Amino acid sequence: MYRARTRDIEVSVEPFYLEEQSSVEDSRYVWAYHIVIKNHSSVTVQLVHRYWHITDQNGVVDEVDGPGVVGDQPQIKPGDSYEYSSGCPLDTPSGVMFGHYDMQTDEGEIFQVTIPAFSLDSPGLMRVLN
Repeated sequence: MYRARTRDIEVSVEPFYLEEQSSVEDSRYVWAYHIVIKNHSSVTVQLVHRYWHITDQNGVVDEVDGPGVVGDQPQIKPGDSYEYSSGCPLDTPSGVMFGHYDMQTDEGEIFQVTIPAFSLDSPGLMRVLN
């Protein structure tokens, strides 16, 4: 589990390798990830935008930038949380993702919340530290 906290908004990520959707022969590797966004602050926030920076094992970068998450722009009240799952395919057996959410308060203030960097590793992959 990976975690980051920005302005009392906590983001937790748990990635899962999806072997049944992956194909080594076709250089297709697929992960799901489950995210929990917990509002520890005293104000309601709305997730209005998300940005992902995805890098595969070869250093190829893909950026995903757009409104909300999984077709939703949830409001998260103080003490509440919002959960969703999504996925990421790569052409290599490993990679890394990170990003941020733009949150908006009821007063109209927009601020960025960090999505922690997390690794996408195929099972049995031998890691090489550089």
